Amino acid sequence: MVAWGMANTRFATGVHAMVLLAAEPDGLKTSEQIAERLAINPVVVRRIFSLLGRAGLLESQKGPHGGSKLARGAKQITLADIYQALDGGELLHAARRTGAQPAKVSAALKRAFARAEEAMRDELERTTLNQIAKKAAKR
Repeated sequence: MVAWGMANTRFATGVHAMVLLAAEPDGLKTSEQIAERLAINPVVVRRIFSLLGRAGLLESQKGPHGGSKLARGAKQITLADIYQALDGGELLHAARRTGAQPAKVSAALKRAFARAEEAMRDELERTTLNQIAKKAAKR
């Protein structure tokens, strides 16, 4: 399981990269091109692209004229798809504590966190990559 900060960064970076690919759906983009636009290391983009490719969200071609593109239309890719590809684990964790009172607090937190995660996952399921790309283009 990836720590929340790492997963959050990886997810946000993945969404940014996918938005860039959605802007030119028929063209191939290299990890270097995407990394330059995002001002990050190409190795980070390659790792993210590898996970997105395994999940069937990206198609990649190797070679001097290679690169990556969306495997399907941006309207058919949800933020939940991207999150699942890049981590997919629990978003929030209640610390385990010993003793009767701390155990009750941990149990209550676990229930609250489960409801919060369900609401977030519902929102990620409703939001498509296309919707994010359109909002980004307006700004």
